[in-house]
Amino acid sequence: MLTNEAAKLRHPEKRNRPNNPTPRKPDWIRVKAPTSKTYFETRNLVHDHRLHTVCEEAGCPNIGECWAKKHATFMIMGETCTRACAFCNVATGIPTNLDHGEPARVADAVARLRLNHVVVTSVDRDDLADGGAEHFARTIAAIRTGAPETTIEVLTPDFMQKEGAAEIVATAKPDVFNHNIETVPRLYPTIRPGSRYFTSLQLLHEVKQIDPAIFTKSGMMAGLGESRDEIHQVMDDLRAAEVDFLTIGQYLQPTPKHAAIERFVPPGEFEGLARMARGKGFLMVSASPLTRSSYHAGDDFQRLQAAREAKIAAAG
Repeated sequence: MLTNEAAKLRHPEKRNRPNNPTPRKPDWIRVKAPTSKTYFETRNLVHDHRLHTVCEEAGCPNIGECWAKKHATFMIMGETCTRACAFCNVATGIPTNLDHGEPARVADAVARLRLNHVVVTSVDRDDLADGGAEHFARTIAAIRTGAPETTIEVLTPDFMQKEGAAEIVATAKPDVFNHNIETVPRLYPTIRPGSRYFTSLQLLHEVKQIDPAIFTKSGMMAGLGESRDEIHQVMDDLRAAEVDFLTIGQYLQPTPKHAAIERFVPPGEFEGLARMARGKGFLMVSASPLTRSSYHAGDDFQRLQAAREAKIAAAG
């Protein structure tokens, strides 16, 4: 966790906010520090290619496990975000110009890691006319050329007020289009103030309308003060947008300047949420304290394909 001084530099917009206590994590949320040889090999390759990962920038608790398996989520378009979400540890500020060599470097790293499935995400780039949609498309195209056997998942911003952005990314044909709803609509003004709940729903639905073959996916956090009924309503809204895959994980507070953890949700409650989501018709659900959007994404993609095939067979 960052110190207060480090957090002020990384998140200047949070500088004058009061500190929120960071409660002690329960046993079910703790993870071991990474020590494996493959973890360090993955880290070195990422750094040698001058790439950013959300694994590092967002302080993901699963980085040791994932990097030990050579699974990394590449974060394109820089390391500085134009939004200032209360839950996120990615730095806020004025981004640098796009690096047009980045798509090729991502593709080369994917090929060197011999990934079966890759996740590509980004910071919000509200400063760009298309929100960075074309850069996503170029990255998808570069991976298709450099690692043609690799399936591709994108985790995009909401592209708010960027007309045509969804079509640009969907037309590039990622295998999975992911955009996280993050929390319930009541909490958006405090947790995700630069975003709009219905904009996110509309984006997910638009992608499915453009290309029904693309799997759509969304994720949300638990432990921010949302009620069970509110979570169920978000599930209904996502199903109305034809979202295939839902992930739910425990919110973890990056620094005392970030949104407070209202409670740690026990594993049994996550299991209940997963049952509810499956009952509402999602093809896939992953819900546990350590679930994150990209966690086990490759294995989940194979299960998604199998679930779709089983659904088609049952309908036929």
